[in-house]
Amino acid sequence: MQDHPADLVWRDDDVPVSAMFDDPYFSLENGLAETRHVFLSGNDLPARFRDGFHIAELGFGTGLNLLAALAAWRAAGVSGRLHYTSFEAWPIAPADMRRAHSRFAEIEPIATELAPFWRAGATRIERPDLSFRLVTGDARHTLTHWHDMADAWFLDGFSPAKNPALWQPDLMAEVARHTCPGGTAATYTAAGFVRRGLAEAGFHVRRQPGYGRKRHMTVAVKGSA
Repeated sequence: MQDHPADLVWRDDDVPVSAMFDDPYFSLENGLAETRHVFLSGNDLPARFRDGFHIAELGFGTGLNLLAALAAWRAAGVSGRLHYTSFEAWPIAPADMRRAHSRFAEIEPIATELAPFWRAGATRIERPDLSFRLVTGDARHTLTHWHDMADAWFLDGFSPAKNPALWQPDLMAEVARHTCPGGTAATYTAAGFVRRGLAEAGFHVRRQPGYGRKRHMTVAVKGSA
């Protein structure tokens, strides 16, 4: 899990910021609320959850989105397993993950449950209600070799202005290629080139109100053709 560990600085004691991209890993206001607004509600979750539902993610970061999704899965009382695959080039050290999670008491039990896996360097986690895989490396290369299909995408790379490589049209086309018909994607950004890339890849794209200070975010649904 630590092939290319992320270099962090901390803001307000417990908000991690990427030193490479000068961008926080989650909202300075409330990262958990942001995740629920953008990635869960943006993909119409938990309403769409079913056994075997597969979330894929660009940008694992602190793992906050995984914890929020698993918490929503359990709160909804869904039977079976949630499948979750995340693509990350710069994994965060386990101690830094725990420090970031400490900000959110609501998900502390799940954070504590999964912490031993992070400390062990696990890239796969199997629980009675979760099948998780972390794919390390540049998503522009690793996603092309992935053989699964996602029902929902969390597009959570660093800001397109600071890390444009993770938002290019060819990568959005790969996202679409690995999305089930009728599958969805959501992201905090409403950058025009990101929306155009998703539309060109076969998604029906729209803007909707963003979280906190962000005026807009993007949601997308893959057409059946």
